[in-house]
Amino acid sequence: MLKVQSIADALNRWAPSKLAEEWDNVGLLTGDPSAGVEKILVCLDVGLGAIERAVEIGAQMIVAHHPMIFRPIKNVRLDRPLGRRLSLLLKNDIAVFAAHTNLDSAIDGVNDVLASKLGLIDVKPLGEASDEPSLGRLGRLVEPMSAAEFAAHVKRALGADYVRLSDAGSFPIKKVGICGGAGADFIMRAKFYGADAFVTGDVKYHEAQTAIDNGIHVIDAGHFATEHPIVEVIAARLRAEFDGIEIIEFDGETDVFRIV
Repeated sequence: MLKVQSIADALNRWAPSKLAEEWDNVGLLTGDPSAGVEKILVCLDVGLGAIERAVEIGAQMIVAHHPMIFRPIKNVRLDRPLGRRLSLLLKNDIAVFAAHTNLDSAIDGVNDVLASKLGLIDVKPLGEASDEPSLGRLGRLVEPMSAAEFAAHVKRALGADYVRLSDAGSFPIKKVGICGGAGADFIMRAKFYGADAFVTGDVKYHEAQTAIDNGIHVIDAGHFATEHPIVEVIAARLRAEFDGIEIIEFDGETDVFRIV
């Protein structure tokens, strides 16, 4: 029988922990590395719904993008959300592995998947050197688009309920910077490298204002929509590498925001 450690090793080969940001918490977060695995649930967030689904289907492991533990834990109280989730995991011997900012930077990870979804070509890391790992990506559109056209394209491509556009002017979009999740810190870097627009999530008012002042369009497609496509990719990669185990994508996740 395959072991938890074998799954962890495969994920670490794809997205080495050295690629993770210093503040991040990646790798095996709960569970026994030597435990056997016959069924894995793949999700974006290790929420209560995902854990309950893992229990329901008899999964021995959850592979997620977002870590459920970011900071040192001082207590595990069952009257609090994290404590309840940890208790449910431990009672049911479910291991949890998270690949977060390391998977954002990894080849064929979150940002390469996002670039592919958006139809970008000539994609390279958004870093000091184009051959070094980076959280973001820079690519080109096959054909130029206006800001409104590109915003509509992003919405369709990601199946998002909505996007927010910060329109910086009438110039067309040819080169695009991206960073799945919360990547507003990279807007001005993308501008420096010639991007006409930047796609990410969780953009604040003044960040958008600064982008407009500096002549770069911003499309905020939301944290969820820019990262959720990685779930099916993780599942497909695990299926391709391991025979004899069942990989289930959690279908109960939705954006925490909705338009009312």
